[in-house]
Amino acid sequence: MDTRNTHTAFAGMTRIAAGPLTEVALVVKHADPTTAQPLVFDDHCGRVVDLDLRGTDAEVIARYQPVADPVPARKRGRPKLGVVAREVTLLPRHWDWLSRQPGGASRALRRLVDDARRADAGTTDTRQAQEAAYRFMSALAGNLPGFEEASRALFSDNLPAFEARIANWPKDVKTYALRFMTRTGQPDSKFSQSRA
Repeated sequence: MDTRNTHTAFAGMTRIAAGPLTEVALVVKHADPTTAQPLVFDDHCGRVVDLDLRGTDAEVIARYQPVADPVPARKRGRPKLGVVAREVTLLPRHWDWLSRQPGGASRALRRLVDDARRADAGTTDTRQAQEAAYRFMSALAGNLPGFEEASRALFSDNLPAFEARIANWPKDVKTYALRFMTRTGQPDSKFSQSRA
């Protein structure tokens, strides 16, 4: 599941909603005021999301409804093929080297980026997942027993130790923290390997 546009709400240690932000916002708006103040987390990065729940349900929905990208009118000529032009700052020696490469600077940069992505082998995805899990854990589970040990296991890529440290945490908190570590989908990820 793509987590870029989904959110999860917790009231205390209990998950009360998960899904698109509009749905989660409505559940939080109508949550029992006698329970703990709900916290909403971005499922992609683990950050707490502050919601403006003032107004009617329709106003809340309108406020958090995703904005659809307008479909650009098709123009004559060669298609853009998704190429995005941005500025890159390099030293003169870098520009000299790029200018001597076959196909020019843009082709050489694309090739270098592709090579770096292959060499990365999921390391960046794993690091981002660890940081997202830590953000969530710090916000909601910072006072739970074993938090510091779980954090150490998290950043040392030791999934069995991480699972052992959070085994006694409330089920919803434990499940959500583990979700970050299993979402990378990278076969080379140490967390994914130890889970297999």
